[in-house]
Amino acid sequence: MRRWLPLTAVCLGTFMLLVDVTVVTVALPDLVRDLDASFGAVQWVVDAYALALAALVLGAGALADRIGHRRTYLVGVVVFALASLACGLAPGTSALVAARAAQGVGAAAMFATTFALLDGAYAGRDRGTAYGVWGA
Repeated sequence: MRRWLPLTAVCLGTFMLLVDVTVVTVALPDLVRDLDASFGAVQWVVDAYALALAALVLGAGALADRIGHRRTYLVGVVVFALASLACGLAPGTSALVAARAAQGVGAAAMFATTFALLDGAYAGRDRGTAYGVWGA
């Protein structure tokens, strides 16, 4: 059972970062009302995350090759978690957008290391199983 722990961690992290791309869209009308902001301003709450993730994933992969995939993944998890806390505590639109961008930074570090972590943890048939489970 312990041998599937890396797969579980990677799957949970991937689920978390991919859900976070779209989950905020449901709250946009409430954010407009609660933060007294325009829809255009609040749309950046979604865009800042996606933009940071897309822009930094390649750089995060290169960094992971230098300092280690596991270390990069764990730093990504910590950055993502702290940024999530900052999102919850954000007093206004600008702070929320900045926190969402920080979440994107953490997500990029996590996403860039996913396959390398699975490759390092599994070989042969187990690797195929791990990729199959991760992809599902």
